[in-house]
Amino acid sequence: MPREDPKGLIYVIQKHDASHLHYDLRLQMEDVLKSWAIPKEPPLDEKTKRLAVAVPDHELGYEKFEGLIPEGAYGAGTVEIWDKGTYTLKEITAAKIIFDINGKRLKGTHCLVKLKPKLAKDKNWLFFKKKI
Repeated sequence: MPREDPKGLIYVIQKHDASHLHYDLRLQMEDVLKSWAIPKEPPLDEKTKRLAVAVPDHELGYEKFEGLIPEGAYGAGTVEIWDKGTYTLKEITAAKIIFDINGKRLKGTHCLVKLKPKLAKDKNWLFFKKKI
């Protein structure tokens, strides 16, 4: 379970124009930023669901990064902060994370639900805003 800061845990989405434009969702858990790559713009309404592929954790502090990752480096391309704020964890299991986002663009209860893997290496999740 993440250690809760009185201000909330770190939440950020970075727009990453690498080999393909995508959005990196990052949530502070323990002492890292758990991360998912979202191929399309994150859902702004309750009707839209997006694929979110689990990617390697990033170090705390990376949530502030904006700039250019140089050619030849992993993830080469431009990174800009698309949304940021805090989140509160409501529920977490191996297959589901429910959390309240307090960002500038995204607000409210959101879910990450692990999709049933076709292959053992699959890391696909579904990211969406929960209907109230």
